[in-house]
Amino acid sequence: MITELGHFALVLAFLVAIFQTVVPLVGAHRRWPGWMAVAEPAATTQFMLLAFSFAALTWAFVTSDFSLRLVVLNSHSAKPLIYKITGVWGNHEGSMLLWVLILALFGAMAAWFGNNLPPTLRARVLAVQGMIGVAFLAFILFTSNPFLRMAVPPFDGQDLNPLLQDPGLALHPPFLYLGYVGLSICFSFAVAALIEGRVDAAWGRWVRPWTLAAWVFLTIGIALGSWWAYYELGWGGFWFWDPVENASFMPWLLAVALLHSAIVVEKREALKSWTILLAILAFGFSLIGTFIVRSGLLTSVHAFATDPERGVFILMILAAFMGGALILFAARASVMEARGVFGVVSRESALVANNVLLAVSCFVVFVGTLWPMVAEMFFDRKLSVGPPFFDAAFTPFMVVLGAILPLGAVMPWKRARLGKALRTLTPALILALAVGGLAWTMQTGNSLLGPIGLMLGAWLVSGACVDLWQRAGRRAIRLRRLPRADWGRAVAHAGFGVIIVGIAGLTAWEKEDIRVVQEGESWSVENFVLTLEGVEELPYDPTVGRNYYSTMARVALATEDGGQVATLTPEKRNYPVARMPTTEAAIDYRLLRDVYVVIGDPQDNGGWAVRTYIKPLANWIWAGSALMALGGALSLSDRRYRVAAGARRQREKLEPRGVPAE
Repeated sequence: MITELGHFALVLAFLVAIFQTVVPLVGAHRRWPGWMAVAEPAATTQFMLLAFSFAALTWAFVTSDFSLRLVVLNSHSAKPLIYKITGVWGNHEGSMLLWVLILALFGAMAAWFGNNLPPTLRARVLAVQGMIGVAFLAFILFTSNPFLRMAVPPFDGQDLNPLLQDPGLALHPPFLYLGYVGLSICFSFAVAALIEGRVDAAWGRWVRPWTLAAWVFLTIGIALGSWWAYYELGWGGFWFWDPVENASFMPWLLAVALLHSAIVVEKREALKSWTILLAILAFGFSLIGTFIVRSGLLTSVHAFATDPERGVFILMILAAFMGGALILFAARASVMEARGVFGVVSRESALVANNVLLAVSCFVVFVGTLWPMVAEMFFDRKLSVGPPFFDAAFTPFMVVLGAILPLGAVMPWKRARLGKALRTLTPALILALAVGGLAWTMQTGNSLLGPIGLMLGAWLVSGACVDLWQRAGRRAIRLRRLPRADWGRAVAHAGFGVIIVGIAGLTAWEKEDIRVVQEGESWSVENFVLTLEGVEELPYDPTVGRNYYSTMARVALATEDGGQVATLTPEKRNYPVARMPTTEAAIDYRLLRDVYVVIGDPQDNGGWAVRTYIKPLANWIWAGSALMALGGALSLSDRRYRVAAGARRQREKLEPRGVPAE
């Protein structure tokens, strides 16, 4: 009964989304207040209906309702509860229901917190958001219904992909969806502004918090996926330039560019056309990511569907929204005339350079991701574009971006002097050169990658500190009084620097050791001594949450002088229901290095294959990602950047003079 109600709520949400699209648009065009006002309750109703539908599907997974086809294909009665819940979005149909739920959530939040927006703009934003909901709810109902029943329910299910039965993967998809589905509201603001014929500083102020929120969630989601790949896949890498990894990374790059260009619109009323275009493209690349994952173009642990017909449906949605938005963009070019002028050396110019670097780097990733598919379809050639291409083509843009970031932060608006900015950053530059020189002298026979990375990271972190110090008037007591947005920007920029340090250290100084080891045997890697104390077989026991067979090794980790550091327990698991093995690395996490051990297959001579890695500064990558997300959250908490806060202040200024605000 609950399942049927969930299906019925999904159908009702589709009808409400149609109502939310049509009526407010007509009302805004005719200036009918009553018709415009229905957008808010419609957005709230759509969200509540989808929340109930999602809850009903979750209940079916939790209770192991094997009369539901989706539960049979993605769950099992012996699976731990947390993975029964994550099984809801660990498949195509359930993940699409989560997709539209988050889409409706952002629409509802725009209704709840957008009371100070002009009524026509608010109605059009919610109507465009409802239009996206109509398209994807139609996709779910007609091609990907999660509530299909089994004619003859089986005794048990087929289990979830074992690689997805992990706490990191439990959180990764929801945060990722909150990020790139959240960019839909930026798209809605852009299209609504084009329809309205009004793109000004107030619009830039309204769109910034939504962009910031989506970017924060997307940053967390990507970082969780990177961390999961690092410890779960057993390869010890944090990024593999997988097409689906790139599908979420491309909208992240454009979201960063949009966030910075919206600042220029708000402060200087410049870059209007570019900012609108970025808002359209950021969501467009989110739709491209959805298409890649669900079109059958690739086979991956990330891929949810292999049905080309579903891919065609999503491609039609992509063409309709992107094509329509770009046509509207071209038709409304005259309303986006820039007013602010600025010099070649200024904060505006630095932000323009920031945008160009991010956009070009996104294009590089886009070409590298899709070119193998294009080559196979049109030229009948099988090509592989892997990490060497991306590392060589993408890295220079990030190096230049990191180099100019502190300079842009300390430059004034409109016109600046490069010499003065450099003098302000002299302490940061000296510290960066010292760190790079120290790294160069300490390493022996290695490339320049490590020292350059550490120097660039130190430049970014110290530059962020100098920026804060300058804004506080070089007085420590004033640091506490700085706006949260200033703190947020500095923390996010410093986080970027920490990530660069982590990537450089891990890439330049990683050590690897692969050997066959007998039980009781010791071996040395770098400054550590490892001993394989034993290997034991653990039985299948769902009562303690172990729905797999495990071969678990005990490896003692010690220093060369005999000091005990840790006991590591790498595993090889075999899931009997899914009939799939997984590798579970054991990692000793420390501030400056990780010791990473993987147990392999037994050998004919009675030994075991063991891989050992020493990974310098690996944790700095995810610490930097956390700092970037924290910086975004700090900025978002600044009351000046809440939705329409600027509109409220503008209204308070205008009303005493007898000029009512919109």
